[in-house]
Amino acid sequence: MPIQSIEPRRLYRQIAEQIRTLIASGEFPAGSRLPPERDLAKQLGVSRPSVREALIALEVEGLVEVRIGSGIYVLARNGKEGRDAAEGAAEAAAGPFELLRARYVIEGECAALAAKSARKAQVSAIEEALDQMEHEHEDGSQPLTGDRLFHLRVAEATGNGALVAVVKMLWDERTGPLYKQLEDHYDSPALWAASMAEHRAVLKAIVAQDAAGARAAMQRHLNHAYKRFNKGWDALP
Repeated sequence: MPIQSIEPRRLYRQIAEQIRTLIASGEFPAGSRLPPERDLAKQLGVSRPSVREALIALEVEGLVEVRIGSGIYVLARNGKEGRDAAEGAAEAAAGPFELLRARYVIEGECAALAAKSARKAQVSAIEEALDQMEHEHEDGSQPLTGDRLFHLRVAEATGNGALVAVVKMLWDERTGPLYKQLEDHYDSPALWAASMAEHRAVLKAIVAQDAAGARAAMQRHLNHAYKRFNKGWDALP
């Protein structure tokens, strides 16, 4: 038998595979409720965010439904649709919570560098992106286009092309199926209003050339996003 290459897999994928196998074996039939997320984490010996990412991946596949405040329920399997969704979820390099933590580190430093080195035209470009976010929000749509543009323009204001490329890659992941599924549980006008106030704080610090303040404002924004996405899960029985 020839030696086969070993494919490294993200932890959340390994957790999802184990739960998927239990569902397929009939351990958790359609209509049943999975054990609470905190119990799954304890039984598997992993962190709760990793379990949450696995459950979101299974929800993208159509295997489970996450009902905030009620629990995680097994759904009847839809063959082709489930396989297509599973392939899309598997393409994600990182889970949503991993992604937010990576952005916390990288984009915090981008904001600090932008405060130190941004030219007037670059600051104006960041302001325009924030204006676009606000217009999209006022029109009743998710201001994702303006949001992405804001973060990219902060990265561009660092003058470092490698950082711009990294932030673009992180945003490609941020608009992927796993993050979108998680976000759909919490999306609301109030959430976006809070997010835009956080963006304004980042811009204010960059305009003031306050590197420490810009870093803190960006990290506060991303930490708030992390906490917002965690809050609802803590209500699951």
